[in-house]
Amino acid sequence: MIQFYGHPTCTTCKIAEKWLEQEGIAYEWTNIKETTPPREVLRDVLENEKLTVKRLFNTSGNLYKELELKDKLESLSLDEQLDLLMSDGMLIRRPFLYDENNVSVGYNEDTFNELWK
Repeated sequence: MIQFYGHPTCTTCKIAEKWLEQEGIAYEWTNIKETTPPREVLRDVLENEKLTVKRLFNTSGNLYKELELKDKLESLSLDEQLDLLMSDGMLIRRPFLYDENNVSVGYNEDTFNELWK
């Protein structure tokens, strides 16, 4: 089953949820602010280059900007990047979806058709 990490007020998350529901695809929803995706999932995403570090981080978020991560992110070790992502779910681009085979962040209809249909 797809694990869906989103935020209740996130418009993009709502659009992604609507797409999944229209397609009749089951998913388990988790509030990303309260619970981050498992560290081992995030590690796998980064180690196996399923997504770039910059793509995984919510670069438009307030916390990302407050921490000035734009200038620091690339110089951090993998463990330091994971520590940051685990420290606050609002640092992770959303929605964040994964299952045993795929992972995606944000919403793009073509990507959803390819990965989740």
